[in-house]
Amino acid sequence: MQPWPQNYDPLGNAFLSTLIAALPVVVLLGAIAWLEIKIHLAALLGLGVALAVALFAFHMPVDAALATAGYGAAYGLFPIGWIILNLIFLYQLTVDKGLFAVLRGSLANLAPDPRVQLVLIAFSHEAAPRRAGSRRRPTPAFSPRCGVGPSRRTCRSHAGSCAF
Repeated sequence: MQPWPQNYDPLGNAFLSTLIAALPVVVLLGAIAWLEIKIHLAALLGLGVALAVALFAFHMPVDAALATAGYGAAYGLFPIGWIILNLIFLYQLTVDKGLFAVLRGSLANLAPDPRVQLVLIAFSHEAAPRRAGSRRRPTPAFSPRCGVGPSRRTCRSHAGSCAF
């Protein structure tokens, strides 16, 4: 595969080039929010738009675009698969011990909306390895941002978990 010099302004206008580059994210989120397409199908639609933008707007070679899509899929799927595998083990453990009903009742009392419950579970799953001494970096969806979430002092004391 030949090296490909990326042109950050393929349209000759920084604003239009930025809009074209943002198109896959807009299509993904718009398909989920307004078209109410299932998330995995919206992700495939976003991938298709990203490939089209890379090939036609940014003139990326086909082999580089396909290799990048494959690398991105592997980079995203392996950590997600690992999390899902661990959650399956955790689910089986709580069901076998009879604690799943207790967990369900506690979450329902805390937040009746299932979407909020999902965020609480995901955040707890992200925080558990940190308490156990893991050096694993947080996923972008749940990583604290300096100035938005924790205070500056907290960011300095937890420099490994803060995006600077």
